[in-house]
Amino acid sequence: MNISLRQLKAFVLVATLGNFTRAAERLHITQAGLSVMMREIETQLGSRLFDRTTRSVTLTQAGHALLPVASAAVGQLDAVAGQIAAFGQAARKTLRIAATPLVSSHLMPVWFGEFSRANPEVDLRLHEAELSQVHALIEQGEADLGFGFFTKASHGIERTLLQSFRLMRVTAGAKRTQRTSPKAGKAITWNDLRDERLIGLPSDNPIQQLVEAQLARIDRADEPRAAFRRFETLIGMAEAGMGTAIMPTFALPACRQRDVRWEVLTQPEVMLGFHRIVKRGRAKPELWRQFTEQVTTSLQRIDALADGDAR
Repeated sequence: MNISLRQLKAFVLVATLGNFTRAAERLHITQAGLSVMMREIETQLGSRLFDRTTRSVTLTQAGHALLPVASAAVGQLDAVAGQIAAFGQAARKTLRIAATPLVSSHLMPVWFGEFSRANPEVDLRLHEAELSQVHALIEQGEADLGFGFFTKASHGIERTLLQSFRLMRVTAGAKRTQRTSPKAGKAITWNDLRDERLIGLPSDNPIQQLVEAQLARIDRADEPRAAFRRFETLIGMAEAGMGTAIMPTFALPACRQRDVRWEVLTQPEVMLGFHRIVKRGRAKPELWRQFTEQVTTSLQRIDALADGDAR
């Protein structure tokens, strides 16, 4: 048996109106087409559903038996279709973002504010998490967009490079050291770190692993040193004179709120990619593109700070 929802709706309408002509008008089909649909149902059921005269259309015993079942099926399917449409509408107006703590605390408030002013109907939601957790939230479908320094490709995840940032040295500022700030453009090389007390991120952090690869060039890799999980803590410790921190220029907005000095490290100048990740195979709504474009523009401004606002 292969009775369609369209056929069931037509049957219920004919039974309710008791008139093929009016039912055909409601369905926007010809009366002949409606008659064909009803005959197809009767053929599949092996029983006549209507008694038709020139003046009236009445249900047969089989028609009376089918009507409550057909009405319930049509009603339930219409209700579910309405719910699904509502889900889709809500999804189109909700944007779930996952980001690391530094991104969440120093950049997301600005990004959310700008985006909300342009799209007041969109419900923005933020998941603040460590890098590995951001990846998991995207993979499990609990967040739509993830932002961070994802250094390796991953199966099932689509990774898009938004901006590359250089590594920089961050040390205590002039108030604590009583030193003047270096001039913009002063060359600071990795070799200049040979005798400095270094602090960093945990050894399992992919950014720290990139740093250690460069420190190996000056025989300073994998030394016992104080490690802090969050950039905000690392910057604060550098400000307090606890050591020299190495981090991407992406952290400049946070550094600018502290009494610290920063210089881009050269020879070599090491680049680190900031990415957007999404679950592979998912449809990409227009909201995703708009938010990503806004983020990319902001990241470009941050990178420019390293050259135009060195101190």
